[in-house]
Amino acid sequence: MSKARSRARQRAVQALYQWQLTAQNLGEIETQFLEEREMGKADLEFFHELLHEVPARLDELDGLLTPLLDRPLPQVDPVERAILRMGCYELKFHLDTPYRVVINEAVELAKMFGGEQGHKYVNSVLDKVARQVRAVEVKAR
Repeated sequence: MSKARSRARQRAVQALYQWQLTAQNLGEIETQFLEEREMGKADLEFFHELLHEVPARLDELDGLLTPLLDRPLPQVDPVERAILRMGCYELKFHLDTPYRVVINEAVELAKMFGGEQGHKYVNSVLDKVARQVRAVEVKAR
């Protein structure tokens, strides 16, 4: 998986986290990230897609996630919530990226930004999402 995509995911999680907490305009957040963050090595197209499409499809993504959670979605740590939503988006809409790559990237983000055991939670939930939205690919493994 490309380092540029990994970098885009890192920045997108930070931007989505900011959006969740502040409800700030996505365009403003994107501009802020492009001006203030080290974005030179990031896949900017992918960053833009994640930042705008995850909120645009929030009802659908949350609808997939909610039945798989052990608590109400608002009670999930905000960092982990952003990672879960982004991972769910990729599993559903980026079939070109193997599901194991999506889950692994999400786990790495949870280790980087989330709580101490957050990566295990992210791994467990996204594995269940993959079994639903990528059933054929999961069974092929």
